[in-house]
Amino acid sequence: MRDGYHTPSARQPVGNQGPRPCSAAGLLCRLCSLLALAAWFPGSTAVATESERAAFAQAVLVDDDARIETIKQLSASTDAQVARGLAAWRAGELFVWNGESSAAQVFVLDAETDADGRARAMRLDTGEPLQDADGAAVTLRASELTPVDTHSKLRRALKQALDLMALNATDPLARRDAASKLGFEQNADFLPVFEARLAVETHAGVRRALREAAAITRLASTDPATQRAGILVLGELKTLGASDLLKRVRDRTLAAGARPDPETAAAANAALKRIEDHRTAVNLIGTGFRGLSLASVLLIAALGLAITFGLMGVINMAHGEIIMIGAYTAYFTQTLFVRWFGPSGPGFDCYILAAIVAAFAVAGLVGLVLERSLIRFLYKRPLESLLATWGISLVLQQLCRTCFGAANVQVYSPSWLSGSAAWNDVLFAYNRMFVVGVAVLVVAGTYLLLNRTSAGLQIRAVMQNRNMAASLGVSTSHVYARTFALGSGLAGVAGACLSQIGNVGPNLGQSHIVDCFMIVVLGGIGNLIGTVCASLGVGVVDQVLQPFLGAVMGKITVLAGIILFLQWRPAGLFVTRSRALED
Repeated sequence: MRDGYHTPSARQPVGNQGPRPCSAAGLLCRLCSLLALAAWFPGSTAVATESERAAFAQAVLVDDDARIETIKQLSASTDAQVARGLAAWRAGELFVWNGESSAAQVFVLDAETDADGRARAMRLDTGEPLQDADGAAVTLRASELTPVDTHSKLRRALKQALDLMALNATDPLARRDAASKLGFEQNADFLPVFEARLAVETHAGVRRALREAAAITRLASTDPATQRAGILVLGELKTLGASDLLKRVRDRTLAAGARPDPETAAAANAALKRIEDHRTAVNLIGTGFRGLSLASVLLIAALGLAITFGLMGVINMAHGEIIMIGAYTAYFTQTLFVRWFGPSGPGFDCYILAAIVAAFAVAGLVGLVLERSLIRFLYKRPLESLLATWGISLVLQQLCRTCFGAANVQVYSPSWLSGSAAWNDVLFAYNRMFVVGVAVLVVAGTYLLLNRTSAGLQIRAVMQNRNMAASLGVSTSHVYARTFALGSGLAGVAGACLSQIGNVGPNLGQSHIVDCFMIVVLGGIGNLIGTVCASLGVGVVDQVLQPFLGAVMGKITVLAGIILFLQWRPAGLFVTRSRALED
């Protein structure tokens, strides 16, 4: 006796003791009848489950042919214990217990082990611990056991049964993935299974996957009519993964020496055209969505630059490094939340919200310190301010290298931002959708701040005519400081958002500062609507051009287009009119 468990004595043989006599025909008949009974009468599920487990336990002890037939019948089972047993059998982790006073029991070892490496033996028929004649739980070492024998043919049957059982899983995503996987095996034996499951399936995504799987399976048929039926369904569903299979069918019908079948070849060509047109549309929409998320980050960053540049005329070359500070703030916040709440769970999942607030506060504070300590002395001196802020950008880069290292750091998305939503084969990543949502909130908040608050009224007054605003009692020095801090805080928010869709490193700001300046100039200096329109144009066009021209040539093309546009309209898309400019 050890820790409440019983260790079997040497007199009790453990492991696979070889096949025992059993009526294979009787076993299969009883299993088939009970599976049919469970299908027609829901109230008989418990009885069917017990019989399925008993049939599985007996299948372990019979000859190979009966084993494989029983495994095929069990593929229609929905019992988790049967699935667990089949998986353990395939992995070589299924055992047989022959007690002194009880019948043979099929079992697996529990995942938890004691200090001696022993684990409880868990019966497959009940899921309860195996007990000896004295009623004590049996513990065993895996190294002391001989698993139930298996071979390649049996393992293939086990794999096939497990894949088919996945079609009955409770999770729709698991059923969908199982149908897609089985379809590409093009096994004609699966076709009745697909059709039977399709008759009772209610989930739209799983129904589509089952139709695709059945159609792909029909492509392997030697009957041209059956092939054409599958081709028509694939063309109707525009199945992207079936392109190679359709090309193979088309080429086979047109190959030299083959029996000509122009009708099948024409059907395959028509389906391929529909699929390729759909693929083009999917790629275009996906690229546009990625461009929209990039434009959202650029918009948040460019808003701050537009406000500071439009109000103070300061060419802030350190704006990109303030974006970098926001991204590193998100990384630091993530580290704190991992330390406090662990790497998973609801506590950690909230870190991104705290990171956005922290990035705004930290970046705004850095901007305030820069304005009060250096930039305030360089107003109306654009060349000196450009050189000074460029030097500050180098200092901030080196400071981040010293604190966090020269390599990129990894910022993970919380669980509710992981994955993507699918619509018509287009994937919309949740983290990018989140970035777009944050950009909408930031634009709305900035608009309300500038147009519905006294602080915004002062900012607009100073932007239009500094001297007049000062003569009316507005402290232009304080307005400059608050505005620069606001613009820097927005850049920090952009960095926190960028950490969800890109790498975070010391050179992060340098990759986006040029785009931000292009957006500000293109949209019209200090104009909120122009900044929004320009960021959308630059971000989306850049992403659309990159697949065709490459990353570098794509940016060069966008820059050249902006330069040509400014030759025609120097003030940008929207002109900001003020008395100061007119003077």
